[in-house]
Amino acid sequence: MKKLLLLICIAFALNTNAQTADKKWNIGVHAGVSQYNGDLGNDFYSTNMHAYGVGAISISTYLGKHFALDFISHKGRIGIDRPNEYFRSSFTSVLMNLRYNILKSNAAVNPYLFVGGGGILFDKNIDLGKDNIKTKMDFATPSFGAGLNIKMGPIVSFNIQETFIYSNTDTRDGIKAGNHDAYLFHTAGLTFSMGKKKDSDKDGVSDHFDKCPNTPNGIAVDRKGCPLDRDNDGVADYIDACPDVAGTLALKGCPDKDGDGVADKDDRCPDIAGSMAMGGCPDRDNDGVADIDDKCPDAAGSRFLNGCPDTDDDGVADINDKCPNTKTGYKVDASGCPYDNDKDGIVNEEDKCPNAAGSASLKGCPDSDGDGVADIEDRCPKIKGTIANKGCPEIAKEDVIRITRIASKIFFENNSDKLKVASLVQLDDLVAILNKYEAANLTVEGHTDNVGKDEANMTLSQKRTEAVTKYLVSKGIYISRLTATGFGETKPIADNKTSLGRAKNRRVELRTSY
Repeated sequence: MKKLLLLICIAFALNTNAQTADKKWNIGVHAGVSQYNGDLGNDFYSTNMHAYGVGAISISTYLGKHFALDFISHKGRIGIDRPNEYFRSSFTSVLMNLRYNILKSNAAVNPYLFVGGGGILFDKNIDLGKDNIKTKMDFATPSFGAGLNIKMGPIVSFNIQETFIYSNTDTRDGIKAGNHDAYLFHTAGLTFSMGKKKDSDKDGVSDHFDKCPNTPNGIAVDRKGCPLDRDNDGVADYIDACPDVAGTLALKGCPDKDGDGVADKDDRCPDIAGSMAMGGCPDRDNDGVADIDDKCPDAAGSRFLNGCPDTDDDGVADINDKCPNTKTGYKVDASGCPYDNDKDGIVNEEDKCPNAAGSASLKGCPDSDGDGVADIEDRCPKIKGTIANKGCPEIAKEDVIRITRIASKIFFENNSDKLKVASLVQLDDLVAILNKYEAANLTVEGHTDNVGKDEANMTLSQKRTEAVTKYLVSKGIYISRLTATGFGETKPIADNKTSLGRAKNRRVELRTSY
């Protein structure tokens, strides 16, 4: 219990304020004697008393120039030894006192007063010479006294203290009626101030004396902790752009001869008042270009064109523009004229083929085969064709007839999408025609009669058309040229009520197009 109380007090002390403005803690060790006052008599300041030793440990915390909070723990013996008057007990006390320094806390010789309270823990048994009684902790209500600190150096001080403790009980001396027991400790010892001086801005001047406590790190300061100011213009050197010439705070310590709000060191026209936006120079035509840089100082222009106007807004000043009426948005060369990469007389923005010379009728694109279809849109650019066929020639009539005949000879296994062997010869002939007309596309349409369910007929017709296109692809025809569509029984060309009509409706149709 004794150790626990002591540890609690020490832990509390270590988390409080410093003993002085610069020294964080003050820890002391003390020794002396104790005296008793109670029902058995008064030994306070008696020279013939029986001496009992006492030791103490103290921790003090700084509260202000005149105040501190002290924690002190005494350990020793207390009692009296006279004829027919005897008691003795070991004890441990823990006290907390508010101390008033009569002088400032950092005075060399400093008398003080204090008042507080705490507890006294006695031995389990008190020796009364005749009887022993069980004990418990008493409360010191109050504790008070006075002392004197004498500095022996920046850390060590000599301390003399008188501590009076008035107990809340009247049982320690074995007499329960009468005066409450009281005790007096005469101690002397050494105290040690600990901790570093507080210097928040790390300029070498303690916060306690620093008139400028927020100076940035690394800045040279005077004895008061304030940044140096060589030209005495009220602007510290570290933020003074002109530390050796007096100026104004608004201009970071620099002068301004012409009073235009631009510091002389930054003023391109330091003797003529101008504007900050113009670097301190005037701008007669108010175009945002200083007169000293303006090639057209009396005509408002663009700052990107040295102050000159640009009527067609093509980025070339009118004084240099050979094509002053260029349409808005057209890219131009250094002379202000639109680009014409292929030199065909059609500017790039209007030329669909800006890198190949062509005719105006084809929007600047060439037509190699002269069929009226520009090469970029001509599916047969080296063979003269028709506009309807996207520049490709018409498929010869005999080839159209052959395709129709081939379509009529494509047959499948009954109720299946498997091609009959005889059909493969016809499809090989179709491949030859498609290779002849490489730009032509082919649509394969599948049809059935009305025998069976509609859905099944639709699926079967689709699979048959896909069987045809798969075969053609296997022979080298690009799938992108082929379209397979099944129509089922939806497009009959004969009466499904007769076997002949149903046979005609079971068919494949082939259509070519560009």
